[in-house]
Amino acid sequence: MNTLASRSVERLVRGMPTSDGAGVKLTRVIGQPQLADLDPFLMLDEFGTDHPGDYIAGFPDHPHRGFETVTYMLDGCMRHRDNHGHEGVLVPGSVQWMTAGRGIIHSEMPEQQEGRMRGFQLWINLPAREKMTAPRYQEFAPQRIPRVESGAARVKVIAGTVEGVSGPITQPATEPTYLDIELVPGGQFTHALPAGHTAFVYVYEGAVAIGAGEAATAVDRHDLAVLSDTGAVRIEARAGSGTPHSPARLILVAGKPLREPVAKYGPFVMNTREELMQAFQDFQSGRF
Repeated sequence: MNTLASRSVERLVRGMPTSDGAGVKLTRVIGQPQLADLDPFLMLDEFGTDHPGDYIAGFPDHPHRGFETVTYMLDGCMRHRDNHGHEGVLVPGSVQWMTAGRGIIHSEMPEQQEGRMRGFQLWINLPAREKMTAPRYQEFAPQRIPRVESGAARVKVIAGTVEGVSGPITQPATEPTYLDIELVPGGQFTHALPAGHTAFVYVYEGAVAIGAGEAATAVDRHDLAVLSDTGAVRIEARAGSGTPHSPARLILVAGKPLREPVAKYGPFVMNTREELMQAFQDFQSGRF
């Protein structure tokens, strides 16, 4: 008998439209007034459009310090270049994990003139002891992201472990889990997470219910569900509005909170205001 408690939904957050880079249109889910951050997660953006004018200008050269960025492409192609000599093209299904550390200047520009561009970018904080570490860039092609059939669920394991299968990304400081899950209507998926880890579910297609029995909470497309910090995550796909027979697709993300002061402004995330000022000075002086 499975007696593992279920995580409940503590709050629902709807993303807000915004633009970034050179005018790229996107939806900001974490890092906006309703949800400024969710330790250790600093920002979550969803981008998705069939209109080239919404993305074609891309994200020209810009700096980062003090955290990590995770870009997961669903559709389209994006080229990354940085001032440490790293370059790569993200294709559908691929993942880029970039550790900005003490400083990096990079660009993310579309490798297409038309068609659909869709995916996510997640910012994950670094602990104080690692904020000035050497920058690092990792790119994982679609074939390097393992897929697991778990009952009615098809799961891409970007980080974490599902049924003994581990994703290619590890980070001891935050111990992240990052799963892309597809569920047919009525299908269920249960996943245990370490107690105390911050966790959220973001639904990008269809609709789901999270929790057990009558206590389950309905979560619709484009809603982020912030979960309680103990127990297993139980998800059931529900018929969404206008899509009664379509599968639900969602990301389940979790990580160990750092519980450290956060001082952030634009592309820099440090622990104190003085460290932020130093980051600006170092960037302006060409020390990135």
